[in-house]
Amino acid sequence: MTTSIVPDLATKVVRFLTGSQGLYGDETLRQVAEQSRQVAALLDDALPVRVEWMPVLTSTDAIRRAALDANAADEVVGLVVWMHTFSPAKMWIQGLDALRKPLLHLHTQANVELPWAEIDFDFMNLNQAAHGDREFGYIQTRLGVPRKTVAGHASNPVVQCQVESWVRAACGADAVRHLKLARFGDNMRYVAVTEGDKTEAEHRFGVSVNTWGVNDLVARVEAAADAEVDALIDEYLAAYDVAEELKPGADRAESLRYGARIELALRSFLEAGGFAAFTTTFEDLGGLRQLPGLAVQRLMADGYGFGAEGDWKTAILVRAAKVMGAGLLGGASLMEDYTYDLTPGDEMILGAHMLEICPSLTTGRPRLDVHPLGIGGREDPVRLVFDTDPGEGLVVALSDMRDRFRLTANVVDVVSLPAPLPKLPVARAVWKPRPSFQTSATAWLTAGAAHHTVLTTAATAEMFEDFARIVETELLLIDGETTVRGFEHQVRWNNAYYRLAQGF
Repeated sequence: MTTSIVPDLATKVVRFLTGSQGLYGDETLRQVAEQSRQVAALLDDALPVRVEWMPVLTSTDAIRRAALDANAADEVVGLVVWMHTFSPAKMWIQGLDALRKPLLHLHTQANVELPWAEIDFDFMNLNQAAHGDREFGYIQTRLGVPRKTVAGHASNPVVQCQVESWVRAACGADAVRHLKLARFGDNMRYVAVTEGDKTEAEHRFGVSVNTWGVNDLVARVEAAADAEVDALIDEYLAAYDVAEELKPGADRAESLRYGARIELALRSFLEAGGFAAFTTTFEDLGGLRQLPGLAVQRLMADGYGFGAEGDWKTAILVRAAKVMGAGLLGGASLMEDYTYDLTPGDEMILGAHMLEICPSLTTGRPRLDVHPLGIGGREDPVRLVFDTDPGEGLVVALSDMRDRFRLTANVVDVVSLPAPLPKLPVARAVWKPRPSFQTSATAWLTAGAAHHTVLTTAATAEMFEDFARIVETELLLIDGETTVRGFEHQVRWNNAYYRLAQGF
């Protein structure tokens, strides 16, 4: 029944463009082409996407056409551009102005070591990236082109890692740009941070956010076929440690069958509408007998974005993190900072939610339980219970700051539970934020960051930095180098910059 909707990144394409000029003659340009093919091949072998080499560009018209062609190609998620020789930058103005796809400027050269004893002016004419890329960097900065710049040889693992981070961010941005998000009901009443400008979100990110009545979902729940429910129950029994009371024929078997009907209904609704993200809220359940828990967890595990209490902004982040982390160890989930252990010098955050934490965060075998919720006024919902695997993670929030969107990210260390939680029947994570609890929490509150987040143990801070650059959205990063004073200054400077940048 599970069907991953995380795209196979091998189907995505990054085009490799090389700049030069006709001044050097055909023989030199043939060498440029051959060496640029070799660089593109190095990247193709190292990256999760396909790197497509394009013919060397030597004129304004060819450059402009390359940009327009990339814009029109759905499989192309971005361009890697390198000036092998000197490419006069005025040739690039029209192309850069027309480009709508993400751009990475690779400052490299064909050879790793210089053949000192053999260098002549033919060699110098051929190998001019050292100043050709500086010319290109100038025109990008003058035009205000958002891009990532990576310097070093394409065979260097550090360079390849930096390029891969950008590639994954470009894939995440591409997924969000084509994202359709379904909201079942509105956001939780009186809550501020889950509000937001959906029109501006479509303009900034490309995501389409719209609302459907929850009873549209109820109709599908009631229509779910018994045979499909039976098959899904068998899948649950094989995948999880199912509580005895939920097994077929037991006292509460119907609770699990109803949870399966919700999953079938949600899947069919989302698939029929082409949605890759959704929200629910416990305040608008219509004819649903349970708040969706198990269904939401399993859909997130298949790559769907999700936000609780109508929080569509967090659903966007979950979807982006799922795509950026495709094929990597770890996972991504809706998360919420719930409560603290404030033992001096060993402060920790316990993160959880009512039900909806994605099992991609664990390599263990989750328990499938049913327990009272105490909120929402419905039947006891079924849910998966597990502990998140320890390791480095990233907590990211998206807030509407009235004049712009703001991403706030905190690098954290997920730790093993210091003690069992026998009375907390929900999935959970415990982490220590960097650089410390006090600095992290102070900076987070200063940023006005949300309490709903995505916790990812696959996507990295660098990927989200690249993602923010691609979608031209503010990012405030809290990591091991953060100080409260410096962070407060950054927030003030950013407020001034973004307001001035928008004009009057």
